[in-house]
Amino acid sequence: MHISAHLDVDVVAHETDDELSVLIDLTAPPQPATSEPRAASTLEVVLDRSGSMGGGRLEAAKTALLSLINRLDPTDRFGLVAFDDQVEVVAAAGPLTDKAAIKRAIRDLHPRNNTDLSSGYLRGIQEARRVAGESGATLLLISDGHANAGVTDPETLGQVAAEAQGHKVTTSTLGIGLGFDERLMSAIAKGGTGNELFAEEADTAVRLISNEVEGLLSQTVQAASVLVRMSPHVRAVQVLNELPVQTTGDGVMAELGGFYADEVRKVLLVFDIPGIASLGLTEVATLEFTYVELPALAQHKITVPLHVNVVPGDEAAGRIPNPVVRTEKAYLRAQQAKRRASTHLSAGDVPAALLEIHEARRIVDEALPSASEDMRAHMAEEVQTLGYLAREAEHGSAPRAARHSSADSYHKSSRRFRPKSTD
Repeated sequence: MHISAHLDVDVVAHETDDELSVLIDLTAPPQPATSEPRAASTLEVVLDRSGSMGGGRLEAAKTALLSLINRLDPTDRFGLVAFDDQVEVVAAAGPLTDKAAIKRAIRDLHPRNNTDLSSGYLRGIQEARRVAGESGATLLLISDGHANAGVTDPETLGQVAAEAQGHKVTTSTLGIGLGFDERLMSAIAKGGTGNELFAEEADTAVRLISNEVEGLLSQTVQAASVLVRMSPHVRAVQVLNELPVQTTGDGVMAELGGFYADEVRKVLLVFDIPGIASLGLTEVATLEFTYVELPALAQHKITVPLHVNVVPGDEAAGRIPNPVVRTEKAYLRAQQAKRRASTHLSAGDVPAALLEIHEARRIVDEALPSASEDMRAHMAEEVQTLGYLAREAEHGSAPRAARHSSADSYHKSSRRFRPKSTD
Protein backbone atom coordinates (compact mmCIF):
# COMPACT_ATOMS: atom_id res chain seq x y z
CA MET A 1 0.00 0.00 0.00
CA HIS A 2 1.39 3.37 -1.01
CA ILE A 3 0.37 6.18 1.36
CA SER A 4 1.04 9.90 1.21
CA ALA A 5 -0.33 12.87 3.17
CA HIS A 6 -0.74 16.49 1.99
CA LEU A 7 -1.53 19.48 4.23
CA ASP A 8 -3.62 22.38 2.97
CA VAL A 9 -1.23 24.75 4.76
CA ASP A 10 2.23 24.04 6.19
CA VAL A 11 2.16 26.84 8.78
CA VAL A 12 -0.34 27.94 11.44
CA ALA A 13 -0.42 31.19 13.36
CA HIS A 14 1.12 31.35 16.81
CA GLU A 15 -1.44 31.46 19.68
CA THR A 16 -4.37 31.63 17.22
CA ASP A 17 -7.20 29.12 16.78
CA ASP A 18 -6.83 27.45 13.39
CA GLU A 19 -8.02 24.59 11.21
CA LEU A 20 -5.74 22.21 9.36
CA SER A 21 -6.91 19.89 6.57
CA VAL A 22 -4.91 16.80 5.55
CA LEU A 23 -5.54 14.86 2.34
CA ILE A 24 -4.41 11.23 2.42
CA ASP A 25 -3.80 9.37 -0.85
CA LEU A 26 -3.91 5.57 -0.66
CA THR A 27 -3.00 3.24 -3.54
CA ALA A 28 -3.52 -0.51 -3.19
CA PRO A 29 -0.94 -3.04 -4.40
CA PRO A 30 -1.36 -4.44 -7.93
CA GLN A 31 -2.56 -7.93 -8.69
CA PRO A 32 0.15 -10.51 -7.97
CA ALA A 33 1.88 -12.28 -10.84
CA THR A 34 -0.42 -14.63 -12.74
CA SER A 35 1.67 -17.62 -11.64
CA GLU A 36 0.70 -16.92 -8.04
CA PRO A 37 -2.68 -18.47 -7.14
CA ARG A 38 -5.53 -16.16 -6.22
CA ALA A 39 -6.60 -16.36 -2.60
CA ALA A 40 -9.92 -18.16 -2.16
CA SER A 41 -12.78 -15.66 -1.81
CA THR A 42 -15.90 -15.88 0.33
CA LEU A 43 -19.17 -14.43 -0.98
CA GLU A 44 -22.46 -14.65 0.91
CA VAL A 45 -25.57 -13.38 -0.92
CA VAL A 46 -28.70 -12.39 1.01
CA LEU A 47 -31.54 -12.18 -1.50
CA ASP A 48 -35.00 -10.66 -1.08
CA ARG A 49 -37.62 -13.04 -2.46
CA SER A 50 -40.68 -11.13 -1.22
CA GLY A 51 -43.69 -10.64 -3.48
CA SER A 52 -42.51 -7.27 -4.76
CA MET A 53 -39.45 -8.95 -6.34
CA GLY A 54 -41.75 -10.36 -9.00
CA GLY A 55 -42.08 -8.76 -12.41
CA GLY A 56 -38.56 -9.64 -13.47
CA ARG A 57 -36.51 -8.40 -10.51
CA LEU A 58 -35.98 -11.77 -8.87
CA GLU A 59 -35.36 -13.36 -12.28
CA ALA A 60 -32.70 -10.75 -13.03
CA ALA A 61 -31.00 -11.39 -9.68
CA LYS A 62 -31.11 -15.13 -10.33
CA THR A 63 -29.55 -14.64 -13.76
CA ALA A 64 -26.73 -12.64 -12.21
CA LEU A 65 -26.17 -15.23 -9.47
CA LEU A 66 -26.04 -18.07 -12.00
CA SER A 67 -23.43 -16.13 -13.93
CA LEU A 68 -21.30 -15.36 -10.90
CA ILE A 69 -21.30 -19.05 -9.90
CA ASN A 70 -19.51 -19.65 -13.21
CA ARG A 71 -16.94 -16.95 -12.36
CA LEU A 72 -16.01 -18.44 -8.98
CA ASP A 73 -13.49 -21.23 -8.53
CA PRO A 74 -14.41 -24.51 -6.79
CA THR A 75 -12.16 -23.43 -3.91
CA ASP A 76 -14.09 -20.18 -3.44
CA ARG A 77 -16.71 -20.22 -0.71
CA PHE A 78 -20.27 -19.23 -1.62
CA GLY A 79 -23.53 -19.13 0.28
CA LEU A 80 -27.06 -17.93 -0.42
CA VAL A 81 -29.77 -16.93 2.04
CA ALA A 82 -33.22 -15.99 0.68
CA PHE A 83 -35.82 -14.15 2.74
CA ASP A 84 -39.38 -12.89 2.68
CA ASP A 85 -41.18 -13.18 6.02
CA GLN A 86 -39.25 -16.41 6.43
CA VAL A 87 -35.55 -17.15 6.03
CA GLU A 88 -34.20 -20.03 3.96
CA VAL A 89 -30.58 -21.09 3.59
CA VAL A 90 -30.71 -21.93 -0.11
CA ALA A 91 -27.01 -22.82 -0.27
CA ALA A 92 -25.02 -23.37 2.90
CA ALA A 93 -21.81 -21.34 2.78
CA GLY A 94 -18.83 -23.41 1.73
CA PRO A 95 -16.57 -24.36 -1.19
CA LEU A 96 -18.27 -24.57 -4.59
CA THR A 97 -17.75 -28.30 -5.01
CA ASP A 98 -21.20 -28.84 -6.59
CA LYS A 99 -22.04 -25.84 -8.76
CA ALA A 100 -24.83 -27.69 -10.57
CA ALA A 101 -26.76 -28.28 -7.33
CA ILE A 102 -26.48 -24.65 -6.29
CA LYS A 103 -27.65 -23.50 -9.73
CA ARG A 104 -30.71 -25.74 -9.46
CA ALA A 105 -31.51 -24.27 -6.04
CA ILE A 106 -31.23 -20.74 -7.43
CA ARG A 107 -33.50 -21.51 -10.39
CA ASP A 108 -36.16 -22.88 -7.98
CA LEU A 109 -36.51 -19.55 -6.14
CA HIS A 110 -39.86 -17.73 -6.60
CA PRO A 111 -41.38 -14.56 -5.07
CA ARG A 112 -43.37 -15.06 -1.87
CA ASN A 113 -44.53 -12.87 1.03
CA ASN A 114 -43.46 -9.82 3.11
CA THR A 115 -39.96 -8.40 3.75
CA ASP A 116 -38.16 -9.40 6.96
CA LEU A 117 -34.82 -8.01 5.85
CA SER A 118 -33.15 -8.08 9.26
CA SER A 119 -33.72 -11.81 9.79
CA GLY A 120 -32.31 -12.60 6.36
CA TYR A 121 -29.33 -10.31 6.90
CA LEU A 122 -28.53 -11.70 10.35
CA ARG A 123 -28.70 -15.26 9.06
CA GLY A 124 -26.43 -14.31 6.17
CA ILE A 125 -23.89 -12.84 8.60
CA GLN A 126 -23.91 -16.09 10.57
CA GLU A 127 -23.21 -18.07 7.41
CA ALA A 128 -20.46 -15.69 6.26
CA ARG A 129 -18.70 -15.73 9.63
CA ARG A 130 -18.86 -19.52 9.77
CA VAL A 131 -16.62 -19.91 6.72
CA ALA A 132 -14.82 -16.56 6.42
CA GLY A 133 -11.43 -17.58 7.80
CA GLU A 134 -8.46 -15.23 7.91
CA SER A 135 -9.25 -13.64 4.54
CA GLY A 136 -12.72 -12.49 5.61
CA ALA A 137 -15.93 -12.49 3.59
CA THR A 138 -18.08 -10.22 1.45
CA LEU A 139 -21.84 -10.17 1.94
CA LEU A 140 -24.11 -8.75 -0.78
CA LEU A 141 -27.61 -7.79 0.38
CA ILE A 142 -30.14 -7.47 -2.48
CA SER A 143 -33.63 -6.04 -1.87
CA ASP A 144 -36.29 -3.97 -3.62
CA GLY A 145 -38.56 -3.10 -0.69
CA HIS A 146 -39.00 -1.41 2.64
CA ALA A 147 -38.37 -3.79 5.53
CA ASN A 148 -41.83 -4.31 7.06
CA ALA A 149 -41.03 -7.07 9.56
CA GLY A 150 -38.27 -7.70 12.10
CA VAL A 151 -35.76 -4.92 12.84
CA THR A 152 -36.36 -1.94 10.54
CA ASP A 153 -34.32 0.87 12.17
CA PRO A 154 -31.41 1.99 9.91
CA GLU A 155 -29.13 2.94 12.80
CA THR A 156 -29.58 -0.44 14.48
CA LEU A 157 -28.89 -2.38 11.29
CA GLY A 158 -25.92 -0.14 10.55
CA GLN A 159 -24.50 -1.13 13.92
CA VAL A 160 -25.11 -4.79 13.08
CA ALA A 161 -23.15 -4.28 9.84
CA ALA A 162 -20.32 -2.56 11.73
CA GLU A 163 -20.12 -5.43 14.21
CA ALA A 164 -19.99 -7.91 11.31
CA GLN A 165 -17.24 -5.85 9.71
CA GLY A 166 -15.31 -6.19 12.97
CA HIS A 167 -15.45 -9.93 12.34
CA LYS A 168 -14.11 -9.49 8.77
CA VAL A 169 -17.49 -9.55 7.01
CA THR A 170 -17.84 -6.62 4.57
CA THR A 171 -21.40 -5.78 3.53
CA SER A 172 -22.47 -4.20 0.23
CA THR A 173 -26.10 -3.40 -0.56
CA LEU A 174 -28.03 -3.32 -3.82
CA GLY A 175 -31.39 -1.58 -3.86
CA ILE A 176 -33.56 -2.43 -6.87
CA GLY A 177 -36.38 -0.22 -8.15
CA LEU A 178 -37.80 2.82 -6.35
CA GLY A 179 -39.51 1.14 -3.42
CA PHE A 180 -36.59 0.23 -1.16
CA ASP A 181 -35.55 2.21 1.93
CA GLU A 182 -32.34 3.93 0.86
CA ARG A 183 -31.69 5.15 4.42
CA LEU A 184 -31.59 1.56 5.65
CA MET A 185 -29.52 0.23 2.75
CA SER A 186 -27.08 3.14 3.03
CA ALA A 187 -26.63 2.63 6.79
CA ILE A 188 -25.85 -1.05 6.27
CA ALA A 189 -23.34 -0.36 3.47
CA LYS A 190 -21.60 2.34 5.51
CA GLY A 191 -21.43 0.19 8.65
CA GLY A 192 -20.20 -2.74 6.59
CA THR A 193 -17.62 -0.63 4.65
CA GLY A 194 -19.00 -2.00 1.36
CA ASN A 195 -20.67 -0.45 -1.68
CA GLU A 196 -24.11 1.16 -1.74
CA LEU A 197 -25.60 0.29 -5.14
CA PHE A 198 -28.82 1.43 -6.80
CA ALA A 199 -30.44 -0.17 -9.85
CA GLU A 200 -33.77 1.12 -11.03
CA GLU A 201 -33.99 -1.49 -13.78
CA ALA A 202 -33.41 -5.24 -13.64
CA ASP A 203 -30.74 -5.13 -16.36
CA THR A 204 -28.72 -2.64 -14.33
CA ALA A 205 -28.96 -4.92 -11.30
CA VAL A 206 -27.40 -7.76 -13.29
CA ARG A 207 -24.44 -5.58 -14.25
CA LEU A 208 -23.91 -4.26 -10.73
CA ILE A 209 -23.92 -7.74 -9.22
CA SER A 210 -21.35 -8.78 -11.81
CA ASN A 211 -19.21 -5.73 -10.99
CA GLU A 212 -19.35 -6.52 -7.30
CA VAL A 213 -18.06 -10.03 -7.90
CA GLU A 214 -15.30 -8.76 -10.20
CA GLY A 215 -14.22 -6.41 -7.44
CA LEU A 216 -14.21 -9.20 -4.87
CA LEU A 217 -12.02 -11.38 -7.07
CA SER A 218 -9.50 -8.58 -7.66
CA GLN A 219 -9.02 -7.54 -4.03
CA THR A 220 -5.42 -7.15 -2.87
CA VAL A 221 -6.12 -5.51 0.51
CA GLN A 222 -8.62 -6.33 3.23
CA ALA A 223 -9.46 -4.99 6.70
CA ALA A 224 -7.78 -1.62 6.14
CA SER A 225 -8.16 1.11 8.76
CA VAL A 226 -6.50 4.30 9.90
CA LEU A 227 -6.05 5.31 13.54
CA VAL A 228 -5.55 9.04 14.09
CA ARG A 229 -3.53 9.64 17.25
CA MET A 230 -3.89 13.34 18.05
CA SER A 231 -1.19 15.30 19.84
CA PRO A 232 -2.07 17.51 22.85
CA HIS A 233 -2.02 20.46 20.44
CA VAL A 234 -5.20 19.24 18.70
CA ARG A 235 -8.70 19.74 20.10
CA ALA A 236 -10.60 17.44 17.71
CA VAL A 237 -10.47 15.78 14.29
CA GLN A 238 -13.21 15.20 11.73
CA VAL A 239 -13.17 12.59 8.95
CA LEU A 240 -14.97 14.25 6.04
CA ASN A 241 -15.49 11.02 4.10
CA GLU A 242 -18.57 8.88 4.70
CA LEU A 243 -16.78 6.12 6.60
CA PRO A 244 -17.46 4.22 9.84
CA VAL A 245 -15.63 6.22 12.52
CA GLN A 246 -15.29 5.48 16.20
CA THR A 247 -13.38 6.95 19.12
CA THR A 248 -10.94 4.62 20.80
CA GLY A 249 -8.69 4.99 23.81
CA ASP A 250 -5.86 5.87 21.43
CA GLY A 251 -7.63 8.31 19.13
CA VAL A 252 -10.12 8.23 16.26
CA MET A 253 -10.33 5.19 13.98
CA ALA A 254 -11.82 5.15 10.47
CA GLU A 255 -12.56 1.83 8.78
CA LEU A 256 -11.49 1.69 5.13
CA GLY A 257 -12.46 -1.92 4.32
CA GLY A 258 -11.10 -3.75 1.28
CA PHE A 259 -9.29 -2.38 -1.79
CA TYR A 260 -9.24 -3.63 -5.36
CA ALA A 261 -5.89 -4.04 -7.13
CA ASP A 262 -4.31 -0.63 -7.91
CA GLU A 263 -7.31 1.15 -6.42
CA VAL A 264 -6.75 4.76 -5.39
CA ARG A 265 -8.73 6.43 -2.63
CA LYS A 266 -8.59 9.75 -0.86
CA VAL A 267 -9.38 10.42 2.81
CA LEU A 268 -9.61 13.95 4.18
CA LEU A 269 -9.08 14.85 7.84
CA VAL A 270 -9.83 18.25 9.38
CA PHE A 271 -8.02 19.10 12.63
CA ASP A 272 -9.31 21.73 15.06
CA ILE A 273 -6.20 23.39 16.47
CA PRO A 274 -6.43 25.84 19.37
CA GLY A 275 -3.77 28.49 19.76
CA ILE A 276 -0.36 26.80 20.11
CA ALA A 277 1.90 28.62 22.57
CA SER A 278 5.28 27.54 21.23
CA LEU A 279 6.89 28.44 17.89
CA GLY A 280 8.55 26.02 15.50
CA LEU A 281 7.84 22.58 14.06
CA THR A 282 5.04 20.90 15.98
CA GLU A 283 3.53 17.42 15.70
CA VAL A 284 -0.21 17.52 15.04
CA ALA A 285 -0.96 13.81 14.91
CA THR A 286 0.31 10.38 13.97
CA LEU A 287 -1.59 8.29 11.42
CA GLU A 288 -1.39 4.54 11.89
CA PHE A 289 -2.56 2.47 8.93
CA THR A 290 -3.17 -1.26 9.30
CA TYR A 291 -4.26 -3.70 6.59
CA VAL A 292 -4.00 -7.29 5.38
CA GLU A 293 -2.38 -7.88 1.99
CA LEU A 294 -3.67 -10.69 -0.23
CA PRO A 295 -3.05 -13.45 -1.14
CA ALA A 296 -0.35 -13.99 1.49
CA LEU A 297 -2.56 -12.60 4.32
CA ALA A 298 0.42 -10.51 5.41
CA GLN A 299 -0.35 -8.05 8.22
CA HIS A 300 1.01 -4.52 7.66
CA LYS A 301 1.24 -1.41 9.81
CA ILE A 302 2.44 1.95 8.45
CA THR A 303 2.90 5.05 10.61
CA VAL A 304 2.82 8.54 9.11
CA PRO A 305 3.60 11.55 11.39
CA LEU A 306 2.00 14.91 10.64
CA HIS A 307 3.85 18.14 11.47
CA VAL A 308 3.08 21.80 10.98
CA ASN A 309 5.23 24.89 11.53
CA VAL A 310 3.94 27.39 14.09
CA VAL A 311 4.93 30.91 13.04
CA PRO A 312 4.08 34.51 14.05
CA GLY A 313 0.67 35.72 12.88
CA ASP A 314 1.99 38.16 10.28
CA GLU A 315 4.01 35.39 8.64
CA ALA A 316 1.04 32.98 8.65
CA ALA A 317 -1.15 35.64 7.03
CA GLY A 318 0.77 35.24 3.77
CA ARG A 319 0.35 31.48 3.47
CA ILE A 320 -1.08 30.04 0.26
CA PRO A 321 -3.38 27.03 0.77
CA ASN A 322 -2.77 23.88 -1.27
CA PRO A 323 -5.48 24.01 -3.99
CA VAL A 324 -5.61 20.21 -4.36
CA VAL A 325 -6.48 19.75 -0.68
CA ARG A 326 -8.93 22.65 -0.64
CA THR A 327 -10.70 21.39 -3.79
CA GLU A 328 -11.07 17.88 -2.35
CA LYS A 329 -12.49 19.40 0.82
CA ALA A 330 -15.06 21.34 -1.19
CA TYR A 331 -15.94 18.22 -3.19
CA LEU A 332 -16.62 16.26 0.01
CA ARG A 333 -18.66 19.13 1.46
CA ALA A 334 -20.83 18.93 -1.66
CA GLN A 335 -21.34 15.20 -1.06
CA GLN A 336 -22.47 15.94 2.49
CA ALA A 337 -25.04 18.39 1.12
CA LYS A 338 -26.29 15.70 -1.31
CA ARG A 339 -26.63 13.25 1.58
CA ARG A 340 -28.77 15.78 3.45
CA ALA A 341 -30.81 16.30 0.27
CA SER A 342 -31.46 12.57 0.06
CA THR A 343 -32.69 12.56 3.65
CA HIS A 344 -35.09 15.45 2.92
CA LEU A 345 -36.37 13.74 -0.23
CA SER A 346 -37.02 10.53 1.68
CA ALA A 347 -39.10 12.55 4.12
CA GLY A 348 -41.03 14.21 1.28
CA ASP A 349 -39.52 17.67 1.83
CA VAL A 350 -38.59 18.65 -1.72
CA PRO A 351 -37.97 22.39 -1.00
CA ALA A 352 -35.43 21.55 1.72
CA ALA A 353 -33.77 19.03 -0.59
CA LEU A 354 -33.47 21.61 -3.37
CA LEU A 355 -31.80 24.05 -0.97
CA GLU A 356 -29.16 21.42 -0.22
CA ILE A 357 -28.67 20.60 -3.90
CA HIS A 358 -28.22 24.29 -4.68
CA GLU A 359 -25.77 24.58 -1.76
CA ALA A 360 -23.75 21.70 -3.22
CA ARG A 361 -23.71 23.48 -6.58
CA ARG A 362 -22.52 26.71 -4.93
CA ILE A 363 -19.66 24.84 -3.22
CA VAL A 364 -18.59 23.23 -6.49
CA ASP A 365 -18.79 26.50 -8.45
CA GLU A 366 -16.63 28.31 -5.91
CA ALA A 367 -13.99 25.57 -5.97
CA LEU A 368 -13.77 25.24 -9.76
CA PRO A 369 -11.39 28.16 -10.52
CA SER A 370 -8.58 26.71 -8.37
CA ALA A 371 -9.20 23.04 -9.23
CA SER A 372 -6.53 20.95 -10.95
CA GLU A 373 -7.18 19.61 -14.44
CA ASP A 374 -8.00 16.16 -13.04
CA MET A 375 -10.39 17.54 -10.43
CA ARG A 376 -12.05 19.76 -13.03
CA ALA A 377 -13.30 16.59 -14.73
CA HIS A 378 -14.75 15.33 -11.45
CA MET A 379 -16.27 18.74 -10.75
CA ALA A 380 -17.82 18.91 -14.23
CA GLU A 381 -19.38 15.50 -13.71
CA GLU A 382 -20.67 16.69 -10.34
CA VAL A 383 -22.33 19.73 -11.93
CA GLN A 384 -24.19 17.40 -14.30
CA THR A 385 -25.25 15.15 -11.41
CA LEU A 386 -26.54 18.07 -9.36
CA GLY A 387 -28.49 19.39 -12.35
CA TYR A 388 -30.09 15.97 -12.83
CA LEU A 389 -30.99 15.71 -9.13
CA ALA A 390 -32.54 19.18 -9.11
CA ARG A 391 -34.66 18.46 -12.20
CA GLU A 392 -35.71 15.04 -10.95
CA ALA A 393 -36.60 16.32 -7.47
CA GLU A 394 -38.64 19.26 -8.75
CA HIS A 395 -40.26 17.93 -11.90
CA GLY A 396 -39.68 14.17 -11.98
CA SER A 397 -39.57 11.51 -9.26
CA ALA A 398 -38.49 12.52 -5.77
CA PRO A 399 -37.97 8.83 -4.79
CA ARG A 400 -35.65 8.37 -7.76
CA ALA A 401 -33.71 11.50 -6.82
CA ALA A 402 -33.46 10.34 -3.19
CA ARG A 403 -31.99 6.96 -4.11
CA HIS A 404 -29.65 8.35 -6.75
CA SER A 405 -28.41 11.08 -4.43
CA SER A 406 -27.82 8.61 -1.61
CA ALA A 407 -25.86 6.08 -3.70
CA ASP A 408 -23.92 8.76 -5.60
CA SER A 409 -22.85 10.73 -2.54
CA TYR A 410 -21.79 7.56 -0.75
CA HIS A 411 -19.73 6.34 -3.69
CA LYS A 412 -17.99 9.68 -4.20
CA SER A 413 -17.35 10.23 -0.50
CA SER A 414 -16.13 6.79 0.53
CA ARG A 415 -14.57 5.20 -2.58
CA ARG A 416 -14.67 7.65 -5.46
CA PHE A 417 -11.71 6.25 -7.35
CA ARG A 418 -12.89 2.65 -7.40
CA PRO A 419 -14.17 1.42 -10.74
CA LYS A 420 -17.58 3.08 -10.54
CA SER A 421 -20.43 0.61 -10.19
CA THR A 422 -23.42 2.91 -9.76
CA ASP A 423 -25.51 4.58 -12.43
